[in-house]
Amino acid sequence: MLRYVLCTVILLASSAALRADEPAKSAETIFDGTTMKGWEGNKKWFRVQDGALVAGTLDKKIPVNEFLCTKKTYGDFELRLEAKLIGQGTNAGIQFRSKRIPQDTELIGYQADIGTTPDRSIWGALYDESRRRVFLAETPDVSKAATKEGWNEIRVLCKGPRIQIFINGEQTVDYTETDDSIPLSGIIGLQIHSGPPAEAWYRNIRITELSE
Repeated sequence: MLRYVLCTVILLASSAALRADEPAKSAETIFDGTTMKGWEGNKKWFRVQDGALVAGTLDKKIPVNEFLCTKKTYGDFELRLEAKLIGQGTNAGIQFRSKRIPQDTELIGYQADIGTTPDRSIWGALYDESRRRVFLAETPDVSKAATKEGWNEIRVLCKGPRIQIFINGEQTVDYTETDDSIPLSGIIGLQIHSGPPAEAWYRNIRITELSE
């Protein structure tokens, strides 16, 4: 009897822990697969193709960083999407808790990186775009092992000052912001980086807003 009671308590505690980690609301699809409804940016560098948002081109160099952004802002959330990067360029990323810089193509805010540098993988690294301009957290070995050719699943989880990033289910970042001046909300942006011809493809973009 005692063993049964203990097992029941353990099961209930485990279930409660799982419920605590579950999103408070259902996921919202923020890209319908056919249009850019709900998004804004320089349409010269973005298009919809085969159910994906495609950033960049394989035909010519990309002169500056370009971003396609949500019109809506988000605070605490879980973002899930799939991405792939093709062409000569090796850099793109997903901005979050960000904002546009007036009279500029750039965003300022956090970025979940996509791509490689000459010496390491930066898939799933956390970069601070146009602000501190440094990688805030990265695990290149985990990143390299987790990524594969073609599509990769990216998960970004933001809750208060804590930011977690996962690539294909493997955690690459667990970062807690210590600067109270950094905003905890902002827009989502899909990037193609300046440089050699490249395309960043994004699809199955879903976001779950988390309760406080």
